[in-house]
Amino acid sequence: MINKKPTFRKLTPSFGSSILVKQHIDTVDKNGAYWHFHPELELVYINKGQGKTHIGNHLSYFNNSQLILIGSNLPHNGFTDRLTANGTETTIQFKSNFLGEDFLNIPETAAIASLFQRAKQGIRFKMETKAVIGSKIENLMEYTGLERVIKFLEILNYLAFTDDYTLLNADGFAFETEAQDSGKIDIIFKYVNTNFQNHISLDEIADKVSMTVPAFCRYFKKATGKTFTQLVNEYRVVHATKLLIESQMSITDICFECGFNNFSHFNKTFNDITGKSASHYRKEIKLIIQ
Repeated sequence: MINKKPTFRKLTPSFGSSILVKQHIDTVDKNGAYWHFHPELELVYINKGQGKTHIGNHLSYFNNSQLILIGSNLPHNGFTDRLTANGTETTIQFKSNFLGEDFLNIPETAAIASLFQRAKQGIRFKMETKAVIGSKIENLMEYTGLERVIKFLEILNYLAFTDDYTLLNADGFAFETEAQDSGKIDIIFKYVNTNFQNHISLDEIADKVSMTVPAFCRYFKKATGKTFTQLVNEYRVVHATKLLIESQMSITDICFECGFNNFSHFNKTFNDITGKSASHYRKEIKLIIQ
């Protein structure tokens, strides 16, 4: 049964701590992922794994390590296809004022305040930063008390000054999170994630959230800044990137496997979303792997 309650998540650090540090080593059940938000910022480091990154309006596939900073109240859906059996995920969750209300108002923390502001769009850090910071994040598990806070401030300070990153919602549009809406969005995303390889009619998806088609279209466009067709195509293209990376399937077979029923439409949509053709994308990946 689908839970339609608002998916505001309350996070509670351990007693005597102002930041929450968690580490997952085992494979995580992808069915446990859901669309949620919380006032805490979230810094996530995966040293090895694969999965979807769905943060705000950004949707992509990753096939290696990943370091992401998610801003306060920025909705995200976890890493739904994540495979961490051979890797580790470390998550740090904290409020912007975890060192007091005036923490970000002093000159020495101006760069960190700017980092937290950028995080509202979601930040993905690149290879150089991951190489420097990844192990430091994992090592936080070894510290407690003030020593952990000091080590964490060193991490934030580095991230605040590096330019080795990409904004995930760089178009400037971000979700205006409302608790009463997040349950509907969660239902929609879960349904698309399960059924994107098949045709999903507007009647079908509108019925899932008990709305008429016109009301659904207005609601979805206002909530996400895109049409429902755009969302489905993004899921299909993200799945195509996964298959281009991990399989030897022909591009034609990938087209139909992802739910497209027209090869020309697949090529155009893939190029519109990724900025390159599927064949160019695969060639680039092979060069990176080599």
